[in-house]
Amino acid sequence: MIILNGGSSSGKSEIVRCLQAELPEPWLAFGCDSFVDALPARMRESDAGIEIAADGEVSVGADFLALEAAWREGIAAMVRAGARVVIDDVFLGGAASQQRWRKALGEAGDLPVLWVGVRCESTVAARREVARGDRVRGMAASQADVVHEGVVYDLEVDTTRTESLVCARTIAAHVHDGEVAHSRYALDPAD
Repeated sequence: MIILNGGSSSGKSEIVRCLQAELPEPWLAFGCDSFVDALPARMRESDAGIEIAADGEVSVGADFLALEAAWREGIAAMVRAGARVVIDDVFLGGAASQQRWRKALGEAGDLPVLWVGVRCESTVAARREVARGDRVRGMAASQADVVHEGVVYDLEVDTTRTESLVCARTIAAHVHDGEVAHSRYALDPAD
């Protein structure tokens, strides 16, 4: 399993598409955007669900967290059943979000996971956000750093000046025979 964490418009989705093309085995891709899209419409702007303020700040409620926990458990079950899965996520809670994934994956750490931080300078992510046209302005800048607070990674990539394909190839180099290899390696964006 590969879990990519980064702020909005950091380039995670494109890296995932490139990873699926680069890895020789088939990998399923799931992301927080598809999870949010699967929510009932009434939860997409409610205190109990998810709310996105005019400035791009995101807040989630109890119903959202309960469904998200079930979603994580479902992903973990697929991995336990033999599926290779790559996740595109935004750890709004930083280390607490990573801990929720760890809980779903099992305290014993029975599932191999490659934790990947996807960084992008906030000004670059903000420009991408405007170009996309499907995000509330301000979201990328507000998430650029906070999603990484206290999170421990095996590998980090930076899309500020590095193409998604190069980042995907760096990540793919840590996957051998369909299994992840933990490396504690950080890609310097100057490389």
